[in-house]
Amino acid sequence: MKQVIQPLTSKKTVIEEVPSPRNLDKTILIKSTCSLISAGTERMLVDFAKANLIEKAKQQPDKVKMVIEKAKVDGIIPTFNAVKNKLDNPLPLGYCNVGRVIEIGPSAGNFSLGDRVVSNGPHAEIVRSTNNLCAKIPDSVNDEEASFTIIGSIALQGVRLSNPTIGETFAVFGLGLIGLLTVQILKANGCRVIGIDYDEKKISLAKDFGADVINLSKVDNPVDFALKFSNELGIDAAIVTAATKSSKPIHQAAQMCRKRGRIILVGVTGLNLLREDFYEKEITFQVSASYGPGRYDPGYEEKGNDYPIGFVRWTEKRNFETVLNLIKDGKINVSKLISSSFLIENAEEAYSYMSNNPSSLGIILQYDPQKEHLNSQTISLVENYENQNINNSDSNIFEHGISFIGSGNYASGVLMPLFKKNKAKFDVVLSSGGLSSASMAKKYKFKKASTDQNEVFSSKASNTIIIATRHNTHASLVLDGLKNKKNIFVEKPLCISLNELDDIKDKYDEKSILMVGFNRRFAPHIKKIKELLSDTNEPISMIMTVNSGYIDSDHWTQDKDIGGGRIIGEVCHFIDLLLFLSGSSILSYSFSVMDSLNKDTVSINLLFKNGSIGSVHYFSNGSKSFPKEKLEIFSNGKILSLNNYRQLYGYGWKNFKKMNLWKQDKGQDNCVREFLSAITGECNSPISFKDIYDVTRVSIEIQDSLN
Repeated sequence: MKQVIQPLTSKKTVIEEVPSPRNLDKTILIKSTCSLISAGTERMLVDFAKANLIEKAKQQPDKVKMVIEKAKVDGIIPTFNAVKNKLDNPLPLGYCNVGRVIEIGPSAGNFSLGDRVVSNGPHAEIVRSTNNLCAKIPDSVNDEEASFTIIGSIALQGVRLSNPTIGETFAVFGLGLIGLLTVQILKANGCRVIGIDYDEKKISLAKDFGADVINLSKVDNPVDFALKFSNELGIDAAIVTAATKSSKPIHQAAQMCRKRGRIILVGVTGLNLLREDFYEKEITFQVSASYGPGRYDPGYEEKGNDYPIGFVRWTEKRNFETVLNLIKDGKINVSKLISSSFLIENAEEAYSYMSNNPSSLGIILQYDPQKEHLNSQTISLVENYENQNINNSDSNIFEHGISFIGSGNYASGVLMPLFKKNKAKFDVVLSSGGLSSASMAKKYKFKKASTDQNEVFSSKASNTIIIATRHNTHASLVLDGLKNKKNIFVEKPLCISLNELDDIKDKYDEKSILMVGFNRRFAPHIKKIKELLSDTNEPISMIMTVNSGYIDSDHWTQDKDIGGGRIIGEVCHFIDLLLFLSGSSILSYSFSVMDSLNKDTVSINLLFKNGSIGSVHYFSNGSKSFPKEKLEIFSNGKILSLNNYRQLYGYGWKNFKKMNLWKQDKGQDNCVREFLSAITGECNSPISFKDIYDVTRVSIEIQDSLN
């Protein structure tokens, strides 16, 4: 299928051929009939992509600060590679989609095949949506009109937050699509409205919709106009939908407002607020979050959990339905907001038109309703793959290919480059959405990009799978891999429940290589430590301190059903490391946890069968400017101190003082290399299944005790 994307390293908007998304339990698939290009929002994304690195940095100072902090801790090269990988991931464009339901997940909600629906899906021939992010279209509303629903809900939410009452006076700053829809919704609420902008065409439309207007290119002081319009009382509220770096709209809105007036920010402006503007009048200022309650809540948007109507009257889905009803009843006129229309095949022209016409508003992309065979979950890139073999005579070092399940940041930024560096031959790359697998397939020369898991498990060209998906999928993918006699490299954790662990243990076959990405045991410094410790027969004591950093409770890794929690997903690394260094199995463990929201600041004490002891201090309440990982080992009157996999110091060792590296090395390269050696029969599995099982069991038991 075709999808419109914007590469972050290119000035050109691209129509990409990608696999259609895989339907999930709580989702529906929609065959698009049209979608709306929002000139304001999407112009910002395209302009950002066209900017050079310095201009990008100026637009995102917070991200620059994060990059600088990472460089100080991890080094310049790892930071550069992380930024480069991020920029290699294209942006899917669009969020106002209309189409017909062609597939329904078992728990997807009350939909029927053929239903006309709106969703916040991208510009693509097939989109996937959840129940709470789409709504059915009334029969009397045509598809083009319905394409304004999502952007209309942004305007509607801004109006809702302003609490308008009949007869109140409002000012709307910025008369783009959202601003003009805001004008109409306010008029439907019985309000008097002033529309404010520089663009004569948009001002004329606002006038047609019943607003009084201020042309900022002609009026020096809009405040005087507003005060006169309100009989010197001041306006009741202002809704700012403009996109500008200036704080002037907020300043002028405050000057216009009456005592205890309201200002709602829907757009993006400077926020250099003046206290005197707000203090004397006790003006209320609030920022509106997109479509309404439920936005950015994974429980609502991804899992489909609705808010009870008695407690949250207007959710984002109910806002969608309201906008559709306003269009149906003639309260909102969107036909005048359509500037032009293009076929999806001509999307590049549509974006060029948008860039060259600052006054453009809604641009419609049309999709061919008769087009068949859109729902193909696999695309072949044989030519791309064969060119790889022609240009790289070493690429066939492995008899069988390797397939990736998952193409997110870690897979694409770390694992794929390392497997490629070590001469692996790539077969299929799989993702559930399609876009990322297509992008990574082209970048790393895979034979196929797919959203169909059968392509991986049934492939005779591939005997090895790399699993780098969300944690709750690991167990089932590992079991399918074992069933199909595949070698498996699963990025930690192996699984997130004891039942899953037991199932894997029952199905495990030593003939296949099963490895978890516990890369730290393969780090150069750790290998040196292991070598130094090999001469001592005494138990050792170890302290592993991890400055893990705070992660919000709504992040997927904190969700016990999806990520399993940070003990399962991250602390397993360090339990494995201490187990490896001890040279023994875990006899017992205990732990203490700080009473915090996420319970991810914890100290774990491990006792090993050979008498060694180790502590993992995993703290999420520290500073990001401090090194992330530090390991100290005490043994027979000697000490080893490792700082963030860059510097290792020895105290009391006869022939060892220090070992420094130019850049951080956490062992990922060696980890991949040893796995590849194992699958070619050069060595045994790099990590024993017993070690993997014990580390996973302890991690899960600790996490379960915290939940």
